[in-house]
Amino acid sequence: MTDAPTTACLVEDLVALMRMEPLGDDRFRAQSEDIGTPAVFGGQVLGQSLMAACLTVEPDRPVHSMHAYFLLPGEHAPIDYSVDRVRDGRSFTTRHVLARQSGRIIFEMAASFQTRDRGVEHQLAMPEVASPDALPSDRERRRALGDQLPEPFRVKGTAPHGIEFRTVEQDDLLAPLPREGGSAVWMRAVAPLPDDPNVHRALLAYASDHGLLRAAMIPHGLSFLTGQVRAASLDHAMWFHRDFRFDDWLLYVIDSPSAGGARGLCRGSVFARDGRLVASTAQEGMLRVREPRGG
Repeated sequence: MTDAPTTACLVEDLVALMRMEPLGDDRFRAQSEDIGTPAVFGGQVLGQSLMAACLTVEPDRPVHSMHAYFLLPGEHAPIDYSVDRVRDGRSFTTRHVLARQSGRIIFEMAASFQTRDRGVEHQLAMPEVASPDALPSDRERRRALGDQLPEPFRVKGTAPHGIEFRTVEQDDLLAPLPREGGSAVWMRAVAPLPDDPNVHRALLAYASDHGLLRAAMIPHGLSFLTGQVRAASLDHAMWFHRDFRFDDWLLYVIDSPSAGGARGLCRGSVFARDGRLVASTAQEGMLRVREPRGG
């Protein structure tokens, strides 16, 4: 019987996933992980493209925004990233990143970096929700379903991972009731991370794609686990407001202001435990509901 990986090993694997192999001329290669999705997980490409861009920017200019498009489904195979140094200004730096597999562009992203400057300060208030210590992990909830969990999710959906998620609302995972409002999810790396801020930002970008489209399904009582929804991320935007650590709990509050035309728009706010708003996200995704087969 194989021993389960330690939390430290799980996080080491996650950090290694964000590691770029330099190929010269601002080109990089990164590996892929298979988390059970048909195509490569979009969050992985978000995090890796951000790391590639960061490697071409001085550390005194942290990223403040990124805007990306998912162009083609990626394979569970190495991905090549090329960075274009679009602009290096007095305060702002712009980078454009393309991700390729088998010669095809599968993803593109623009990222903006800024020197640390002073200005006005305000933020959205963090909602009052249950503490992560009072909630089971999403993995524990899936494991508790046993044979009720659809076969495609029984291995990858219950395997240990370097990021832990704890959803505040305890909706039925297989038959959620339609309801108003969004959702809130606590998330963090399961072991300490290196002190490199770019690693923390890249892993937050990775995690921000987890469950964001689910916000458009909540009002309709739909679940990814039933296989009744065909979904794919189309684009993803992210803004980094304040410093944070991803190895401490962050609260991801998501909602969906609109859905239509087989697309859903979702948005999120990420708070540190002390109430600081550290990042914001927005994503539009394709959402198609499979019609039930006749009896």
